[in-house]
Amino acid sequence: MSVMAVELGASRLLAPYFSSSQIVWTIIIGTIMIAMALGNVYGGKKADQDPNPDKLYGRILIAAVWIALIPVAGKYVILGISGLLIFTVSNNFLIAAGFAACMVIFVFPLFLLGTVTPSIVKYVMDDLEDNGRLVGNLNACNTIGSIIGTFVPTFISIPAVGTSITFLIFAGILLVLSVIYFVSSKLPLSKMKKVPVSLAIFLLCCIFGHNNSFAFWEKDLTYEGESVYNYLQVREDDSQVVLSTNVLFGVQSVYKKEKGLTGMYYDYAMAAPYMAGIKDKEELKVLILGMGTGTYLTQCSRYFDNMTFTGVEIDQKITDLSHQYFQLPDTADVATYDGRAYLNVIKDTYDVIMVDAYQDITIPFQMSSKEFFTLVKDHLTPDGVMVVNMNMRGSGENNINEYLTDTIAAVFSEIRTVDVPHTTNVELFASNDPGMMQVFTENRLQEDNPELFQMMALIEESLETPEIRGRVMTDDRAPVELLGMKVIDELITDELAYYKKVFKEGGIKAILDLFRG
Repeated sequence: MSVMAVELGASRLLAPYFSSSQIVWTIIIGTIMIAMALGNVYGGKKADQDPNPDKLYGRILIAAVWIALIPVAGKYVILGISGLLIFTVSNNFLIAAGFAACMVIFVFPLFLLGTVTPSIVKYVMDDLEDNGRLVGNLNACNTIGSIIGTFVPTFISIPAVGTSITFLIFAGILLVLSVIYFVSSKLPLSKMKKVPVSLAIFLLCCIFGHNNSFAFWEKDLTYEGESVYNYLQVREDDSQVVLSTNVLFGVQSVYKKEKGLTGMYYDYAMAAPYMAGIKDKEELKVLILGMGTGTYLTQCSRYFDNMTFTGVEIDQKITDLSHQYFQLPDTADVATYDGRAYLNVIKDTYDVIMVDAYQDITIPFQMSSKEFFTLVKDHLTPDGVMVVNMNMRGSGENNINEYLTDTIAAVFSEIRTVDVPHTTNVELFASNDPGMMQVFTENRLQEDNPELFQMMALIEESLETPEIRGRVMTDDRAPVELLGMKVIDELITDELAYYKKVFKEGGIKAILDLFRG
């Protein structure tokens, strides 16, 4: 039970720093399997040499204390390892940093817990006549514990009290189990010293480790918390409100308090209504897949009064924060659903479908395949337009945006892209209406808002027809994690080139002196 709880806790501990992609999950599962395998071998050997439960419960006690220390020290270890590797690793940073963090934080306690099963098998085997039944019962108990350790953190403890307290809860269960054993065994006081020491350390962990703040260096956060899906952070200043689901890589939503253009990708995505004939239609139906905090809805509503919106957001907590901090109207039609699953169950068609579900460095493969974009096409009107916010712009060949563009081109005949200045965002517009660009020009020329007229003229000048090379992603093969990781490596290299040079010339002292002065 505790092993599974720690595994799920590990994913939540790492996600705010490294994302929750398949790469990170692979690292977590692989590391834990290594630890458990080594623990099985060691536990079996020790049980044969000395079949004394005292040693087993001593190991469980140590594992409990270590797990309790994770919410106290884990985030500092992750940032320390990341800070070290970021200056020394040029490629595959996510893999290297994630694997190193998992090895340091989780291998030792899970190695100790891996000794439990072979030890118990040794203790309960009196003869060989019923060994099959005993091993079957033990495995059944093991499986039941795993089920509890899977469902309780995901659906109860993490949403209710957070990741840190979840670690403390399951560490406390292990600790109580060990204490009950040692007290009931009536061992001499000389052999019981580890019990009060462990209890004291656990108490200190409860005092100092219950804080769920992953961005502990931030002092003025408006909100910080967790949902079933995400770590969530809201920052606010005089000009804007910002939502982040990751403390190391970018932001997900920005609400500008000033009622004008934002200068961000939301403005560029507003070209889609013009391409769909906003000035020629009495009503324009818009579907937003990946509603987030509703910034696109809010921005369009400020300029157009003939648009109706349906938003789809998988995380209900984000929708709640949208109403509380991002001025999303209570009347907004928002479905709590996965974007692709939503398309599978509805029959409505829309003039514009906005795909904005690629958050931070996590791109859901099921929303990046040819089959997904075919679903989008089937829910567009004949002259409808899809706009996709691609937020992982890279350079060179074989980057994630080129694969997405090629995949979309396998479904839509008209494709245009525009880079959003000073960001990593690219807006892609797609339609099967050959007159998409003519409609765009005609509609933007009818715009009487000077600011918006100028913005649309700038977009029209910047639109490009991408080169298509046939690299199509499907439900069967969509390597979005590996492609995205290449972009992250490139971004890290570009952003830290100056600091790496300082570090190479003067070492860590030069870096510290740089930040001091």
